[in-house]
Amino acid sequence: ASNEKLGTSALIVSDMRTPGMDGIEVLEEFRKRSPDTIRLMLTGNADQHTAVEAVNRGHIFRFINKPCTPEELVPIINAALDQFKLVQIEHDVLEKTLTGSVKVLAEILGMVAPEALGRGQRLRDSAHKFAQFLGIKITWSIELGALLSPIGYASLPPVLLRKLLGDGDYTPAEAEILRRIPRVGHELLIGIPRLKEVAEIVLYQNQHFDGGGFPADGCAGDAIPLGARMLKIIADRVLLEADGIVKRKALETMQLRKGVYDPALLEKSFICFPDFLSNALSSTQPVLTLPVSELKAGQVVVSNIHSRTGATLLSGGSRLTDMILQRLKNYSALGDVQEPVMVQNPAV
Repeated sequence: ASNEKLGTSALIVSDMRTPGMDGIEVLEEFRKRSPDTIRLMLTGNADQHTAVEAVNRGHIFRFINKPCTPEELVPIINAALDQFKLVQIEHDVLEKTLTGSVKVLAEILGMVAPEALGRGQRLRDSAHKFAQFLGIKITWSIELGALLSPIGYASLPPVLLRKLLGDGDYTPAEAEILRRIPRVGHELLIGIPRLKEVAEIVLYQNQHFDGGGFPADGCAGDAIPLGARMLKIIADRVLLEADGIVKRKALETMQLRKGVYDPALLEKSFICFPDFLSNALSSTQPVLTLPVSELKAGQVVVSNIHSRTGATLLSGGSRLTDMILQRLKNYSALGDVQEPVMVQNPAV
């Protein structure tokens, strides 16, 4: 049976004795399909074994002993409905907290390392399309793992961050710091409710399919989170594209890296993206040349935005966020941004 939620059913009442499967099995299956639905059991045999089975497998809210009069049943149903409302309120609060936390993290990354955020945005778009291609129905954790994969960059000293985004050579100490970026990202995310799976994707983003790479803790093959295996392929394709290695040549290059990628996913990624990964830039949207004062959040930067000294403030292909937009306006107020800039409105 499918594990997809059935919808917003608030309450289910099952008898212990039902045709085909008993009440415990009914409630257990319903819990898989609709975990928020409050579950009640009618039984005339509420012995200890039945109670333990029902609680452990069906996660029931309350037993109802038969026979049960309407006067006895109505208060129990009302209590169950109140419990359902509490669960929904908790989910709503948690969802808003989660959304706000992710937005803050992304904004911080954009302030510290705007090029890293732009890369994360592209990885997210590509991960979304790749997950849909693979038939994955719930994709949010994979998308967030891709978006926040460079969140550890926020911990880097400015000198090392500039070197990372350039072509500088690293000292052994700097190389070790860079190698541990996924661990830093994992530690930032693991304490946020419901982001454990996202944190694991970030941690294992550089793990090789054969167990090499980082964190090199023995995790290999299918034990590596699916999102991390997908991200490793997509992220390395981004780097290859930046070097002009695309299409069949990119596939051949990656196939030569024995043990690095999940071979089945690698083949499928080039079926999903035969030429290039997803790109926020559109071939149909007109390019707008605007001063910073007229930019809007959500627009896509067509070419790099530079300061007057030539420093890259935001890379082409990045989407403008509220905080990045404020940062650009601050630079503009000080006369330290090259204007106008070229952007596109987001594709409809």
